[in-house]
Amino acid sequence: MPTTFSRMLAFSLLTVVLGGCGAPPELEQQSAGRPTPTATAVPPATASPTPPAGLPLPPPTVLPSTPGSSGAVAVACRNGPSGEQVLRLVRGSAGVLPGDTGVRVRSAPLCADDWQYTVLAVSGYEDLTVVSQGRPGALRLVTAGTDVCTIEVRTAAPTGIRTLACDGTGGLPGA
Repeated sequence: MPTTFSRMLAFSLLTVVLGGCGAPPELEQQSAGRPTPTATAVPPATASPTPPAGLPLPPPTVLPSTPGSSGAVAVACRNGPSGEQVLRLVRGSAGVLPGDTGVRVRSAPLCADDWQYTVLAVSGYEDLTVVSQGRPGALRLVTAGTDVCTIEVRTAAPTGIRTLACDGTGGLPGA
């Protein structure tokens, strides 16, 4: 049978816990006759402000692009590199793949500006995605792996390459 002390303790704890229950201050203020704010009309937007006179503006940024290419969509590379050149890149000085690894080009390079996106099939492993940059004779490996959405790709690659690398297959045939 509970003692008087334990009953008092239980009652005190219950009082403390339930003491926090009640109407929130916002509701108490409204019920006290306080006026509620009403929406007011916002003045129509005006033309954007012009910079103060006398401050020089930086020149507009111009992104490099290949003539006839917007970089918005990655398309089959017309002027290279070939799949074999990409294979040499990942096997060569980049050292991504040893020379004796069975590799074939699964998806020929797709280009946007001077960036390329290639998918290689590696025997016994997942596909290897390669992002490279530069002209066919001077390719630079940007990244290679199963997840190629690196900071450099996200910030510097043209939209077409970034979409393929960061947003999934991007409509690659057979993917």
